[in-house]
Amino acid sequence: VQLQASGGGLVQTGGSLSLSCAASGRTLVNNAMSWWRQAPGKEREFVASISWRGGKTFYTNSVKGRFIISRDNAKNTAYLQMSNLKSEDTAVYYCAAGPFYRDSEPVADEYDEWGQGTQVTVSS
Repeated sequence: VQLQASGGGLVQTGGSLSLSCAASGRTLVNNAMSWWRQAPGKEREFVASISWRGGKTFYTNSVKGRFIISRDNAKNTAYLQMSNLKSEDTAVYYCAAGPFYRDSEPVADEYDEWGQGTQVTVSS
C-alpha cells in the first residue's frame, strides 16, 4: 500500500489544521492507522492511533483534548484533526498502517507501511 499524507502548512498558535492520509494499492480495512511526528533534531514520536473499525483511539498525552484521529474506510483515508496548536506541535507528520491496534502507546516497528510526511509549522 502507498500512503499519501497531506494537509500540512503554516498556522498560528491556537489555530487548527486537518491532515489526511490517503491509501492506494489496497484497502486499509483490517489495518490500524496511526500518526507520528518528528521535530527537527528529535526522535520520531507517536501522536495517535485508531483501530481498523475506528471504534478505538489512543493519543499521546501532549495532544489529548486537542487532536482527533478518525478514518473513513470507504475512502481508504485516515485523518488527524488538530486544534489549539502550539509551537511544540511543529514537526513533519507521518501516517502509518499496521496489522494491530492496542490501547497503549505503540512503537514504530509495529507499523510497517509509512507515508512520506507533511510539514506542520506553528508560529507564535
